[in-house]
Amino acid sequence: MSGFKKFLIRGNLVELAVAVVVGATFSGLIQALVQDLITPLIAAVTGGKQPDFSSYKFTVNGAVFKYGDFVNHLLTFLIVAAVVYWLVVLPMTRFLSLFDTKKEATEKKCPECLSDIPLDARRCAFCTVELSTVPAAEKPPA
Repeated sequence: MSGFKKFLIRGNLVELAVAVVVGATFSGLIQALVQDLITPLIAAVTGGKQPDFSSYKFTVNGAVFKYGDFVNHLLTFLIVAAVVYWLVVLPMTRFLSLFDTKKEATEKKCPECLSDIPLDARRCAFCTVELSTVPAAEKPPA
């Protein structure tokens, strides 16, 4: 029982539970945004008719393939993915970049093989060229 108690008290479990609840709520929010705003906007642009492919199907040797529902779900997925990207991912990336400070360089490019090496290195770990003999501004002959 003590192992189970430790498992429940761990911080990761609580963070995961919060993430699942917030994710489920966010999913409902995004679905409502797409159904109530984005899909009618598409319908307005395409002539007032919302796209519905659910009745599309074809038959092969008596087997019915209802591909229209798949197309509906695919379009919904693409619209939701685009909305999440433009309304959540891009703004969040821009917001986080405001707090990203310039980090001091800890690596430089090898003038011979262009791999990243530590600033204090005297020899490239990849091509073994001696860095003190090759000026950084001068490119070695090919």
